[in-house]
Amino acid sequence: MTGPERRSSPRHRTLKSGKIVINGQSSVFDCRVRNLSENGALLKLPSTVSIPDRFELRVVNDDIRVIAVVRWRTGTDLGVQFEGPAPG
Repeated sequence: MTGPERRSSPRHRTLKSGKIVINGQSSVFDCRVRNLSENGALLKLPSTVSIPDRFELRVVNDDIRVIAVVRWRTGTDLGVQFEGPAPG
């Protein structure tokens, strides 16, 4: 049994390529966007150790560039909330 949904908008499963951009492009990490809503996403990457709590997320092949704030993390997953709605 699952608990109540706490997200303000539903997430849709996806498998898109993403880029985590830090320090104005001085560091870029590839990631997979596993689900996406207008308010947040689930990101998968080999390791979350070097990822700060706030960064720019770009979804490759979509016109999405948004500031993401980490709400939770594991060794390989990030749950992020967007500062403002994602375009597109």
